[in-house]
Amino acid sequence: MYEIRWHGRGGQGAVTAATLLARAVVNEGRYAQAFAEFGPERRGAPVVAFTRVDENPIYIRCNIYNPDVVVILNQALTSAVNVTEGLKEDGSIIINMAKGPEEIAKTLNSNALVATVNATQIAMEELGAPIVNTAMLGSVVKVTGLVKLETIMAAVSERFKGSVGEKNVSAVLRAYNETQTLRKR
Repeated sequence: MYEIRWHGRGGQGAVTAATLLARAVVNEGRYAQAFAEFGPERRGAPVVAFTRVDENPIYIRCNIYNPDVVVILNQALTSAVNVTEGLKEDGSIIINMAKGPEEIAKTLNSNALVATVNATQIAMEELGAPIVNTAMLGSVVKVTGLVKLETIMAAVSERFKGSVGEKNVSAVLRAYNETQTLRKR
């Protein structure tokens, strides 16, 4: 089983991203589940979402405590929450930040692969709003290879129609191409 924990703030789209990734996995013929854990339900409050992927039906129904991947939609959360807690030794950290992975890798207590993408800039340029979820999906697909790029773009197009869908697909593609990675060791 492959498990992803998403850290974001209310309004950034962590729950939608977790769900869209699960939809794309199912569209490729595997099993997936997506769900969220909410604190105070308001825009800007910390949100944690989860995605599980497997070749077999998934019966477990608890939070993810030892993820293969941690996705951080808001860099400020790295000082407020232990985002790498429980991350598997050979895991990956994907973070929305303007700087390259070398900068954040210095501050994280992990040997994980670190990937960065400036999802906020991409979202502002493509969508006109700091809703970073679809950009982060592009980065997740680039780092993990869980689904084909075309499959995630199709899932995004199904969820967001018309010009909004086109802008979100463009955000996915840009983030996929602009993601930078570094393996610490």
